[in-house]
Amino acid sequence: MHASEQGSGNLEMFGSLLRFYRERAGMTQEALGKYVGYSKSQVAMVERGERPPKGKLVEIAGEVLGAQGALLAAGRKLKASRFPSWFEDYADLEAKATAIYMYANHVIPGLLQTEAYARATFEVHRPSLDDDEIEARLAARLDRQRVLERKPAPVVAFVLEEHILRRPLGGEQVLKDQLSHILAIDQRRHIEIQVMPTDRQIHAGLDGPMILLEADDPDRIAYVEGPNNGYFVSQQPDLGQMFARYGILRAQALNPEESAQLISEVAGRL
Repeated sequence: MHASEQGSGNLEMFGSLLRFYRERAGMTQEALGKYVGYSKSQVAMVERGERPPKGKLVEIAGEVLGAQGALLAAGRKLKASRFPSWFEDYADLEAKATAIYMYANHVIPGLLQTEAYARATFEVHRPSLDDDEIEARLAARLDRQRVLERKPAPVVAFVLEEHILRRPLGGEQVLKDQLSHILAIDQRRHIEIQVMPTDRQIHAGLDGPMILLEADDPDRIAYVEGPNNGYFVSQQPDLGQMFARYGILRAQALNPEESAQLISEVAGRL
């Protein structure tokens, strides 16, 4: 079992146990939240295994729900992942991939983000994340970037929509530093970055962003991320069509040299 699978399983186990004792005590999520300093939605997220219990939730809930030490024991064994539970399986595969291909159309991908830009993406998240959650997710995102330093190096390619290079998340200086960071990463031999200009009249990626991975097991897989979850595509013909679509996208985008020039020009205007 992967560490992240264990973490996700422990979170879900704790959440189920919390729900069991809460319902047995005849208490609503909102009422429990008042005891532990959580909103109703935050209690619900813990019960679904989507976020780890924080603060004194384990101790206080165990006492007010009469769990007789069961929640405390479960809390001690809890190995919470820093990733959202629905993202963990993807993060495991990405870390082992021999090739990573990404198409991004709304934000610069996490593997390319500076710390300041990544923090800005979490700070504008809605509903708002608390400070502890932001710090945990930020650390996890930066840790993911180690895959770019791995030896042997994976083949990595990005196709980025031009407009995301102009959205000043965190402010113009944060964006300027982010674009400089992309140009620096682009110097690595195993990484290619291309830009899809906004004036293209043909576009193979209108179905949205996607990530394609090649690895030893499985050989190939695609990942599509939505607002609150993600799913894998591993069966033909859908998988083959996504790889073909990505190849067409790369052909339609600016080549790496033209892309670097455009990124440099955008940064120069900031």
